Amino acid sequence: MSIRDWPAAERPREKLLEQGAASLSDAELLAIFLRTGVCGKSAVDLARHLLSRFGSLRKLLESDQQTFGRQLGLGPAKFAQLQAVLEMARRHLAERLRRDSVLESPRAVRDYLKAMLRHEPHEVFACLFLDSKHRVLAFEPLFHGSIDNTSVYPRQVVKRALAHNAAALILCHNHPSGVAEPSQADHVLTKRLKAALEFVDVRVLDHFIVGEGEPLSMMERGWL
Repeated sequence: MSIRDWPAAERPREKLLEQGAASLSDAELLAIFLRTGVCGKSAVDLARHLLSRFGSLRKLLESDQQTFGRQLGLGPAKFAQLQAVLEMARRHLAERLRRDSVLESPRAVRDYLKAMLRHEPHEVFACLFLDSKHRVLAFEPLFHGSIDNTSVYPRQVVKRALAHNAAALILCHNHPSGVAEPSQADHVLTKRLKAALEFVDVRVLDHFIVGEGEPLSMMERGWL
């Protein structure tokens, strides 16, 4: 049966307009993105099939173009559309941060850092540079690979802070393993960076570690 033959209250698009996007399942949201199904499968059936193949909506969204394009009903055009949607979501989160002090928007900070780093397959160390009112000046990834206290250079972090004329910053990096608990190297690195930045009057407000679930704040844990 085509989705057009379903009761109106059960059609994903009509359900979204009536009850809001949060009321839809992952498969229903994906079906709206797909728009059409394939021979023998409605858009919802295809969405369920894809979620089963990938294991979760997140894994589908974070798949590379080659893996994405091998699946039934997907191709370069759909991949491009998906990347555009994800980038719009990141830019929306960035705009939310730029309006106010990050200290007034802890949820927005977490959401933004999660959107920027959680999908990375390797460790990425980045900084959120802030002005004197703790508004966002820039987000900049600085180091890639295995992050430890020898592969992140305080000199480079200081250089970029001065280039942005930052008064403060938030350190952040991801753990691809999904475990957000900091290692001993993370603690050592945080202390080294904080000490180096103090020489140029730049405050380190926090160090977030992005894994599965909520990003961990070292400041909230009393480690900063």
